Amino acid sequence: MTNPLYDTLFGRHSGRKDAFLHLGTSTLSYADFLTRGQGFAAEITALGLQAGDRLAVQIDKSPDALAVYAACAQLGVIFLPLNTAYTPVEVAYFVENSGARLFLCRPADEAALAPVAQAAGAMLRSLGAKGEGSFAQAADTRTPLKAVTPRQGDDLAAFLYTSGTTGRSKGAMLSQDNLLSNARVLADFWQFTDQDVLLHALPIFHTHGLFVGTNITLVVGGSMIFQPGFNVDALIDAMPAATTLMGVPTFYTRLLSHPRFTRDLTRHMRLFVSGSAPLLAETHRQFEALTGHRILERYGMTETNMNTSNPYKGERRAGTVGMALPGVELKVTDPTTGADLPQGEIGLIEVRGPNVFKGYWQMPEKTAEELRPDGFFITGDLGVIDGDGYVSIVGRNKDLIIAGGYNIYPKEIETLLDDQPGVVESAVIGVPHPDFGESPVAIVVAEKPGIAVADLHAALEKSLAKFKLPREIFLVPDLPRNTMGKVQKNLLRDMYARGDFKG
Repeated sequence: MTNPLYDTLFGRHSGRKDAFLHLGTSTLSYADFLTRGQGFAAEITALGLQAGDRLAVQIDKSPDALAVYAACAQLGVIFLPLNTAYTPVEVAYFVENSGARLFLCRPADEAALAPVAQAAGAMLRSLGAKGEGSFAQAADTRTPLKAVTPRQGDDLAAFLYTSGTTGRSKGAMLSQDNLLSNARVLADFWQFTDQDVLLHALPIFHTHGLFVGTNITLVVGGSMIFQPGFNVDALIDAMPAATTLMGVPTFYTRLLSHPRFTRDLTRHMRLFVSGSAPLLAETHRQFEALTGHRILERYGMTETNMNTSNPYKGERRAGTVGMALPGVELKVTDPTTGADLPQGEIGLIEVRGPNVFKGYWQMPEKTAEELRPDGFFITGDLGVIDGDGYVSIVGRNKDLIIAGGYNIYPKEIETLLDDQPGVVESAVIGVPHPDFGESPVAIVVAEKPGIAVADLHAALEKSLAKFKLPREIFLVPDLPRNTMGKVQKNLLRDMYARGDFKG
């Protein structure tokens, strides 16, 4: 028996002396990276973890953080990366709920997180971005472990917890096949090769940075310019040595506003990918006008990895997330009955394929609610498929506004607002209304002060039915976002529902 995940991503690169990670003034070869991972595997084994056990990490992005992922794959230990912005109170839930036997944290957080680990019955060790910490020091004394634990494609490889904007976060259980199938499809669909150099500035506690960017690079045997986080100047400095960039919309809006970002700088680049949050159509158009490149937007989520993509060769349509990836089935269904809807109608997006997760950890009821017996996963996203098969996301089902029995899709209003002169972006939410149940309210970010709210109202009145018109429009300096750039409408709903209007 083999270990498909480790063999494909890591084991077959054993002995390679060429660069895997470019780290500013230095590089780390495949061979040295794998040796580091094997040292970590030896320490994890010495601490008593076995295949199927969970290892949680809340550590800064670094080569060592990635080596922990390699060690877990080698041992069949389930890898659980946690957002570095989570507080100890939030972390306590994840560590306890997952039943993690080992929890790795940053050295500076060890004292604050010791009670968390103790309460959850987990061992606590530390690992810093520069190789410091109790875990790294212990691993340095171990002989690197060469043995690979046999696993099968159906075995679990990772837990990723949902963002938890409503209720408790759910632990999505991802198998080896889930991760490998998606990485292989994407590498082929986006035409990655071992000559590609990915400019990697995303976090690695999330699907985008870890299971898309990193796994694709490992599948093809390419390399990455591995940056600790997003810094627009660092991104521009490194771009001449890269061939591809994966980012969230913020990457592209910041690049567009930087005077050093020019057509010449991007002339050698092969591909720009955007995801994790909606890319404004205007950003898409501005980027193409400046660079000549059309950003490739795709659509995925924690439970499914990637579902759709605009084509590598072919029309990349602004405002859409492309078509279902090879091997992925996608349909739009009625939110109430679950019946399939005809092309052109808005409904719930459901997907099925080898990328779809195994279910939610210790939540059989939630799994049954969202994962149908026939294998289709109810994403919770509202979308529509056009006549050419391109999918557009119009919002989350929970963001749907029902006013006096009429359905209002926030994306329709947001698109009109975003097209108005002086508007950077907008968010439309539903707030309680004594007569209609709820009504729409728009929160708008303007390029500069002085934009006339009356003009925005007038523009909307020309295009929207009266019941869709926002009751009020508020101007704010910015919108609340999570670490992946998604607008946190749950926070906006809470704020504006209680009348805490700011801006």
